[in-house]
Amino acid sequence: MFIYNVTAHVEPSVEKEWLEWMEQEHIPEMHKTQKISTTKLFEILSDQDLGGKSYAVQYHMKDKSVYKSYLKENAAAMRAKVQRKFGDQILFFRTGLELIKSCP
Repeated sequence: MFIYNVTAHVEPSVEKEWLEWMEQEHIPEMHKTQKISTTKLFEILSDQDLGGKSYAVQYHMKDKSVYKSYLKENAAAMRAKVQRKFGDQILFFRTGLELIKSCP
């Protein structure tokens, strides 16, 4: 399993709009690529006040080859859409997580 993890720091003025957009548009569009098996959206809890909230979105994929295919075929267009819609009101940090071992 491979997880494409996107951490987003969202300004308060667009938080509600971003969450609705994620649920209604972006996540369904990600699944239409047929590269995502499951998506999980988390609110990041922190004792630091950064002015806004942070979220982690985990897109689960079969393996690293699917992730590489996503980066090559889909990532630029998906990033451009969010940039056009929200500009610099959201800061992103993207990482890939490859499962090494699952423990009970």
